[in-house]
Amino acid sequence: MHQQIFVNLPIENMARSQAFFRALGYEFNPQFTNDQGACLVVGENLFVMLLVKSFYQTFTDKTIADARTTSEVLVCFSCSSREEVDALVDKAVAAGGTTPRPAQDLGFMYSRSFDDLDGHTWEFVHMVDASKALG
Repeated sequence: MHQQIFVNLPIENMARSQAFFRALGYEFNPQFTNDQGACLVVGENLFVMLLVKSFYQTFTDKTIADARTTSEVLVCFSCSSREEVDALVDKAVAAGGTTPRPAQDLGFMYSRSFDDLDGHTWEFVHMVDASKALG
């Protein structure tokens, strides 16, 4: 099976994007970060490569989607609690992100999302442990 995941996202402004994600408490791997790309560490073996659009374009012949008007990917991460979900989304909004839809509480699952400064949607979800939910 796979050992790591690297999600690649096109961005407009490197400094602005790094400041946004640092405001959420994330760090960048300096070995894989420069003025064209930044390796956002979102968990053990979980990375998001933020690539300036001109650099991102070197990896594809396709048109880059405008994430503000077109959905190209939904990135979803699990969280250890509802409070962690809320804290991350609240930090994103405070740093300039927006919430595309209200929180969803299905009892066994709670989720919220934000759109980052480039329009990419990030979802965070907390799911009740099935063994605890069943008693």
